[in-house]
Amino acid sequence: MEMNASYTSFVAVGDSFTEGMSDLLPDGSYRGWADLLAARLAAREPGFRYANLAVRGKLIGQIAEDQVPAAAAMRADVVTLVGGLNDALRPKVDMGRVRGHLEEAVGLLAPTCKTLVLMRSPGRNGPVMDRFRPRMEELFAFIEELAARHGALVVDLYGAAVLADPRMWDVDRLHLTPEGHRRVAEAVWQTLGLTPEQDWRAELPPPVPPGWAVRRSQDLSFARQHLLPWVGRRLTGRSSGDGRPAKRPELLPYEAVAGDRLS
Repeated sequence: MEMNASYTSFVAVGDSFTEGMSDLLPDGSYRGWADLLAARLAAREPGFRYANLAVRGKLIGQIAEDQVPAAAAMRADVVTLVGGLNDALRPKVDMGRVRGHLEEAVGLLAPTCKTLVLMRSPGRNGPVMDRFRPRMEELFAFIEELAARHGALVVDLYGAAVLADPRMWDVDRLHLTPEGHRRVAEAVWQTLGLTPEQDWRAELPPPVPPGWAVRRSQDLSFARQHLLPWVGRRLTGRSSGDGRPAKRPELLPYEAVAGDRLS
């Protein structure tokens, strides 16, 4: 990858990870790694344009059908595609269909952009990761295969131990904290061949384990506020993204807002 390459446009495709949950801004909207990356790219290139088509809760089939054709039509310099993990984390999933949708999406996007970026997504250490790790690793192996076949780049977030640290994850245990999003933005920045600003893999200080009462309180709060609603949506076939528009549906000039920096 050319160091300090020039990029004039960026389209982000995916689910809640790319939408930016849980990097909450004061106005109630979400920022996230893609906005942070866009801000940095915009600072280097006058007239830089950015679109973010991501919608929380989307499965890879929905991403391939609803977002990928629009992204391909924009013919951006950089396109990021992150999807499939929502499928892999469901109790029942046809991984063959997941691979098929990913192959379709990558096959459509790769010829239409200067640089296609795929990811091995991070996962929080804990029982959920332990249960679904084989599926995740199957997904990531296929992503590596697709990248090699289509000349795409792969950001290995899964291989970074710091992004598995529970302290990098919000209270819902599904989405990264602002610090986690900052590190993902830096990881993609470096993968694009741009000069590193920070060590995004740097480990956190040793944790101070909370007491038993604190852990039980956290577990009960998590179950009430996040786990039960998530189970309810699965049982009723609903998604947190139903009826929600894309975050930034048009490829337009981008100006960073207050706080859109990594440091």
